[in-house]
Amino acid sequence: MSRKTLRIFIFLAALSIGGITVTQVYWFRRAFDIRESQFTRDVNSALLNVANRIFEINKTPSPANNPIQQLSTNYFVVMVNGPIEVATLEFLLLQEFEKRGLQTDFEYGIYDCTNQCMVYGNYISLTTKSPEDLAVKELPEWGKDNYYFGVQFPRYEANIISQMGIWGFSTAVMLLVILFFLYALFVILKQKRLSEIQKDFINTLTHEFKTPISTIAISSEVLKDPRIVQNPERLLNYATIIENENNRLKQQVERVLQIAELDKDEIHLKKERVDVHELLHEVIRNSSVQIAEHKAQIKFDLLSTQSHIIGDRLHVANVFFNLLDNALKYTQSIPELIIRTYNRNSKIFIEFEDRGKGISPENQKKIFDRFYRIPTGDVHNVKGFGLGLYYIKLIVKSHQGIISLQSEPGKGSTFIIEFPIA
Repeated sequence: MSRKTLRIFIFLAALSIGGITVTQVYWFRRAFDIRESQFTRDVNSALLNVANRIFEINKTPSPANNPIQQLSTNYFVVMVNGPIEVATLEFLLLQEFEKRGLQTDFEYGIYDCTNQCMVYGNYISLTTKSPEDLAVKELPEWGKDNYYFGVQFPRYEANIISQMGIWGFSTAVMLLVILFFLYALFVILKQKRLSEIQKDFINTLTHEFKTPISTIAISSEVLKDPRIVQNPERLLNYATIIENENNRLKQQVERVLQIAELDKDEIHLKKERVDVHELLHEVIRNSSVQIAEHKAQIKFDLLSTQSHIIGDRLHVANVFFNLLDNALKYTQSIPELIIRTYNRNSKIFIEFEDRGKGISPENQKKIFDRFYRIPTGDVHNVKGFGLGLYYIKLIVKSHQGIISLQSEPGKGSTFIIEFPIA
């Protein structure tokens, strides 16, 4: 899938989901408003009947105006023009609410004209919710000096929503669709990234193999000349070139195979007692030709008094060689490398500090990922598959160690390895 096609897909999918979400919210709001209006009408009708019954009991005339006032969405007050008994009011409220199917919690209070204060009545729980969690214990006053009672519905919104079953189901389905879309998008982007990594790896692999193969082919053509036998030095030179290029190809293939084995946990480590200081000197000696080519300056600062670990000598040596190789490759001027060791908390720390280009914070997060190479645009002056640091991380981890990086662009990098002391 091309980048343009992916962008169009994401845009259309986001637009569709956005449209569905807006439509869902609109109709849910409409349905809620309708239910809320119906709830208000039912409450007004029930409270009006309660007021009329109280007028009959007190033998007082009904007022000309509506005795019910809605002070908020869930709080109603009713003017009754006479004293009210708590037990009678509670009985009438329960009776009228039951007639209209108002199965929701409510609390009520009665205004005491003698003391001029609102007296809390009771919290009536018609659900399994504990009333102590919602009871206000003090209802607001209306500001009237006449007899009235107030009724409040603490859970009226939850009650309305509970009656909108189909909307809850459709909302859950919509959320599921959105989650599925996000997951599918994540998978697509991940597959696209893996595809790009695979493409880059194949291109790099082709480039890495092309040079030695071409060199071997040219050398083979020269060796076909019968006259070369008369020049033993030239014959030896071209034979050596073929051998070196063949070893180079072999190393590249072995590195790829090693990564495959590590991914499958099939690599077998031959662990033994290894002196880190001795191994570091050995790696530097074996890399003397490469160091001389780069005119690199290598400095040792080996402060560790306990330098032995239990590990696979070959793989630990490869770790050191790869770090040395990176320091030489990623330094534009004359490479300077400080190799430092020290002990702390029963561990040996090995630092490779260079004066190279450094690594930006965003690249530091991915530097140990498989096949990852720091983007250099169209410049391909640094060879490699992006497997070196990934291999180092796996080997260090297999030795119960830790590798970390401290770097700043333009100021070099320091790779720090921690190994348990033998």
